[in-house]
Amino acid sequence: MARNIQSLERAAAMLRLLAGGERRLGLSDIASSLGLAKGTAHGILRTLQQEGFVEQDDASGRYQLGAELLRLGTTYLDVHELRARALVWTDDLARSSGESVYLGVLHQQGVLIVHHVFRPDDSRQVLEIGAMQPLHSTALGKVLSAYDPVAHSEALEADRKAFTDRTVCDPDDFEHILDVTRARGYAADVEETWEGVASIAAPIHDRRRMPVGAVGITGAVERVRRDGELRPELIAAVRDCARAVSRDLGAGRF
Repeated sequence: MARNIQSLERAAAMLRLLAGGERRLGLSDIASSLGLAKGTAHGILRTLQQEGFVEQDDASGRYQLGAELLRLGTTYLDVHELRARALVWTDDLARSSGESVYLGVLHQQGVLIVHHVFRPDDSRQVLEIGAMQPLHSTALGKVLSAYDPVAHSEALEADRKAFTDRTVCDPDDFEHILDVTRARGYAADVEETWEGVASIAAPIHDRRRMPVGAVGITGAVERVRRDGELRPELIAAVRDCARAVSRDLGAGRF
């Protein structure tokens, strides 16, 4: 069994200590509460302070939790609020489209699937919550790259692997796709990531009108397209779902 890293355990214990009880604690209080030497406690606090997880009051010298923890906590809550708001709408989208529905957010230079609704039939399917998808070749990833500046930068800086003969890897061609995505309000992936599979996705915005995720459907090419074109009723259903979730997040009308 792998051994835990003692310094990380101590840092975690320190953050928990600062999160409970008194709002601010001095070095001596922290060291004695955790059974640490003052020098050890000070070194950990200094590192946490440099990373923004801990702040020191200039007047008293006492420590408290920092703004970076608040930012991370808000991100966590945003993802869970996004999923909670999307539950009913994604179920409706799966029923109306007859296809699998995915809800994705930007995470570590890719798309993290935070919600997955199975295709409403009796076929064998695997739950893909927690799976990662590429930014450059999937409909979800293209939507995030088109609307989120951070995702855009990460998609351009990443190694854009060719998964199939249809995968767009050239940066100028990829930028053109993002322009088209913003112009029409949705993105598509037709056998760019998986042979025989097509996807359609649209952006979700929050109350600040910031992009917080994307929702899309995925299915066999022959079901998602008709006469060589994406089925317009599926495009409309995906965009309606994205707008409905955005409204529930306080974004108003898009």
